[in-house]
Amino acid sequence: MKEHLPTHVAFIMDGNGRWAQKRGLARLKGHAQGIETVRTVCEELSKLGVEYATFYTFSTENWKRPWEEVGGLFTLMRTYFKNEMKQIMDKNLRVLFIGDHSETSKLPADILTLMTDVETQTKDNTGLTITFAINYSGRDELLRAATKLVQQSAATGEAVTPEMMAAALDTAGIPDPDFIIRTSGEQRISNFLLWQLAYAELYFSDVAWPDFTATHLQAALSSYMSRNRRFGAVPQVSAA
Repeated sequence: MKEHLPTHVAFIMDGNGRWAQKRGLARLKGHAQGIETVRTVCEELSKLGVEYATFYTFSTENWKRPWEEVGGLFTLMRTYFKNEMKQIMDKNLRVLFIGDHSETSKLPADILTLMTDVETQTKDNTGLTITFAINYSGRDELLRAATKLVQQSAATGEAVTPEMMAAALDTAGIPDPDFIIRTSGEQRISNFLLWQLAYAELYFSDVAWPDFTATHLQAALSSYMSRNRRFGAVPQVSAA
């Protein structure tokens, strides 16, 4: 079975706020429950032998939300890594972060430090690699990469190649996602991994992220494994 599984699964974790509102709860309660789903999904992917998982955690557009929610999300992040680092190390998980993490970004200074510390502590782990996209925008990532490559090309005279573009992206060194799952019924990619998703298989679930279980994940992976990925080629037909 493992040889048919995706190497890298990306997730757009939609529906946290709506899940909470339907239950008369603050939106932040939905995000807190969504963290439990991240834990469940990572445990299942690790058991199955999937090597990479990427979670769209906080987009650049999310700054438009009320500060109570935005600040609460960062508090959840602080609490999660404070409480979970021992488990992360025990489970041999490697954690990475992508997005605009420059000193001029809006991210709180302690969050920038936290991300650096977590990456440093987990860098030698060899299990599932988990990437969190925080203060992330696909277009912003492409613009930052293009700016870097223009400067490089001006200095060296080299023509930019697809390989150079991939190396200039936040995800350098990580294979492109084979499979992307979006929850809560929306059917779009919302400015996520625009370069990397060129050949990814898409899967849309009506289930809100806090209700997304290991069973839902298994159903999604079964759908992936039933597909014929041709990458633009004609499938080979065996000779009679």
